[in-house]
Amino acid sequence: MPGIVIAEDDTYLREELIHTLKKAGYDASALTSFDNAEHRIARMHPDLAILDVNLPGASGYELCKNLKRTGSFPILILTARDTLSDELTALGLGADDFLTKPCHPKRLTARVERLLQTYNKHLRSLLRVGPLSLDIDTYKLVCSDRFLILTETEGKIMQLLMTKYPDTVCKSDLFAAVWGTEVFVDENILQVNMSRLRKSLSEIGIGGSVRNVRGKGYVLEVNAL
Repeated sequence: MPGIVIAEDDTYLREELIHTLKKAGYDASALTSFDNAEHRIARMHPDLAILDVNLPGASGYELCKNLKRTGSFPILILTARDTLSDELTALGLGADDFLTKPCHPKRLTARVERLLQTYNKHLRSLLRVGPLSLDIDTYKLVCSDRFLILTETEGKIMQLLMTKYPDTVCKSDLFAAVWGTEVFVDENILQVNMSRLRKSLSEIGIGGSVRNVRGKGYVLEVNAL
């Protein structure tokens, strides 16, 4: 059952949204406190988030922008303002859809269903290991609330390490996955690229997550992340 989190400070409308979504078969819940709302939502790992624009503290626009940096779930913006500029602002910040309120329950559930179907297709390209997620189409690596974009070579290495986790990946498999063959490939190339990958990972504080297993290959370690 898909989980949906709602950030709406109007108590009546919040309860109406929860009722509508639960009736449609979704596991809907809502924030009741908006302090540190971004981290509250991220910790809930929703399949979809519905954000009101006018919230205490950070606006729905600001929440959307920050959640899109690291999240991999769709965001639907709700607002009482029905102007083109509001819609363009929401979409420009990464929102996946935009609805004015009050909206008809059937319109809401139809938009939610469409967003979830779209993202279910996208999730097929995501690899997850512990707190790490890697989009194998863009090589965007996310760890908790931090992210970076890996180069193609770094991304291929990370993809194989995550796919084989928790097993050690032998050097010949890395050569084959990254360069297509292990013939005439200098082992120094692998060492240099591993060093580059660790340096990139250190930018988000996980440079030590790739360990060399002497005589065997490399392994990904996420227990300490």
